[in-house]
Amino acid sequence: MYRTENFNSEKFVPARFESDHEIQLNGVTIPYHTVSEDNVFYNDEGKPIASIFSYSYFRKDVEDTKARPVIFAYNGGPGSSSMYVHAGFLGARRITYGEPDRPSSFGPYTVIDNPDCLLDVADIVLVDPVGTGYGVLIDPKEKEHFLGIEQDAEALLNFIEAWLRRYDRMLSPKYLVGESYGCTRSAVAAGIAASYGNERAYGIAFDGIVMIGNTVTVGHYFGEGIPVERSVLGFPTYAAVNWFHHHPTQQTVEEFVAEAKEFADDVYFPALYKGEALPEDKREEIIEKVSYYAGVSREYLIRNGLKINDATYRQEVLKSEGRAVSRYDGRVTRPMLEPEVDEAEKALWDDATADRYNPYFYAALTGDLLPSLGVKLNRNYISTATFNKEWDKKEEKGTTAEELRTAMTRRHGMRVFFANGWFDLCTETGFVYHTLTHAGLPKDRVYFKGYPSGHMIYIGESNVKELTSDIRKFVTGEAPV
Repeated sequence: MYRTENFNSEKFVPARFESDHEIQLNGVTIPYHTVSEDNVFYNDEGKPIASIFSYSYFRKDVEDTKARPVIFAYNGGPGSSSMYVHAGFLGARRITYGEPDRPSSFGPYTVIDNPDCLLDVADIVLVDPVGTGYGVLIDPKEKEHFLGIEQDAEALLNFIEAWLRRYDRMLSPKYLVGESYGCTRSAVAAGIAASYGNERAYGIAFDGIVMIGNTVTVGHYFGEGIPVERSVLGFPTYAAVNWFHHHPTQQTVEEFVAEAKEFADDVYFPALYKGEALPEDKREEIIEKVSYYAGVSREYLIRNGLKINDATYRQEVLKSEGRAVSRYDGRVTRPMLEPEVDEAEKALWDDATADRYNPYFYAALTGDLLPSLGVKLNRNYISTATFNKEWDKKEEKGTTAEELRTAMTRRHGMRVFFANGWFDLCTETGFVYHTLTHAGLPKDRVYFKGYPSGHMIYIGESNVKELTSDIRKFVTGEAPV
């Protein structure tokens, strides 16, 4: 891959930028200082091999930082930079939101001082893992130490440990906020921190974790191997997307989803198990009910043996209107290709949310947020790297749910907040429900809340305000729901 900066280990010079600002939050002027910097990893010979890049926001008028929480936040992928959570809702400046189904990928792009920023209650550290954003893999021969479930988690832990020492924050309350694969990263890192890693133990205890768009499951990587029919796990989300577009009832989305989940658990699941043994009259009842809740046609269900496929559902639910819905956010749509065979074969991963929002976030971050932080680098900003083929998926210490359970049982008092969009067809709410009832997590320290949004919960002014308000409660010790 071409690079715009020389990453020769003999010549690599870590970058560091500082800036000072003020922001108005709830009528109070809050001064803050930022440090954006490389956090370098070295091999046994003392040569730099990789760097995590971080963007740290410090409130300046706090005398006793020992009691002040620190939030470490990142996106997922694996391979995603912190661009979305940084420019979307956690930075001191963020993008603005109108209707979720943006008419275009183009501007005007509007960036504002973030009125919902959490700097009033916590210092914030945005993290670009190795090979993402401004994070770099200096020596490609060392990639096996970073590109993998447990390797990535240990790299995060080493970074956090060094950051806490550097800024004298070991005594501060510590929180992880991860989105999508970032939930996997958080669970595994917390589990390793509570037990041991590949070569060493860690002494860090995290007070809490916020899971946005959950990927923590009792199955393996991204839910593989869960012994439950995927049609049932995804059913609450199918119902939510159908509710948004077709409004089959006057119920709220929460009420409709709860009713659909009850049907899926008690009726739909046993019917799928019976298969061809299901009596014809019962079969017709199931078809009618599934069509009502999920918004799919009778022909679709018959063709698929009464099951719903995640991918084809996105092309089915608005098929009569000639549109497909987004995997990342079922509220967002695009025209279907013609002829129909082109849609089925070529357009499956043409995601409307990514098409509309990626340019907005990238423009806002690189054109506004980073310049305001004084960041000037002749370095490719990699919003998303394609690590999937290289990613080591081995889970030697257990599934992500087992790692989270280890963290919560060995770090007594640690709390976890699952936040999921009702219209998220990427990490459906059904996986949260299943994890909460099968992972053995301490129920009194786990919270769940659904939001009228997609995978990126913060898309929408009301959503970003609600999410940040709930996280603010969580990091100050209150119940977020």
